[in-house]
Amino acid sequence: MASFMQNVSYNRRQSRRRADVNITNLMDVMMVLLVVFMVAAPLMTSGIQLNLPKVGGKTLTGSETSVNISVAESGEYYIGKSVIPDDEILDKLEAIKGANESLSVTISGDTSVSYGRVIGLMAILKDAGYEKVGLKTEAKGIGVGIKQKKK
Repeated sequence: MASFMQNVSYNRRQSRRRADVNITNLMDVMMVLLVVFMVAAPLMTSGIQLNLPKVGGKTLTGSETSVNISVAESGEYYIGKSVIPDDEILDKLEAIKGANESLSVTISGDTSVSYGRVIGLMAILKDAGYEKVGLKTEAKGIGVGIKQKKK
C-alpha cells in the first residue's frame, strides 16, 4: 500500500503544468491605457466654467503645487466645483496645504466679476501669509483687443 501511495504522489508531480506568467498582453493593455489617459487628461477640467480675461504674455511653468480659486460671475468663490464662503477660504487652504510649504494659489476671475471680489480675495490671502498668488488668464488671440491704425 505504501508503494502505491508513492506512485500516486510521483505521478501528480509529473502531471503538474509549469505556470508561467506572460506579461506581454498586460503590457499591451497598460500602454493603451497610458495613451488614453495622456490624451484625455488635458481635456478634463476641474472647476466651474469661467470666461477668463484675454491678455498677452507667456505661460508660467513651475514645479510647485498650485490651488485654483475661481471667482464666478455671481461673486462666489469656488475651489473645484464647491462653493466656499468667504470666512472658510483660509481653513480650506490650510487643510489642502498640509505639509506642502511651497503651495501657491491661482485666482481665476470671470471677466464680468466685480474687481473688488478678486482684490478682496488677494487681500485675504496676503494677510494669511500666502506669498505666491497669481491670476489666471487666457492667451490673447491675434487681433483681440488691438486697435489697428488707419492709413
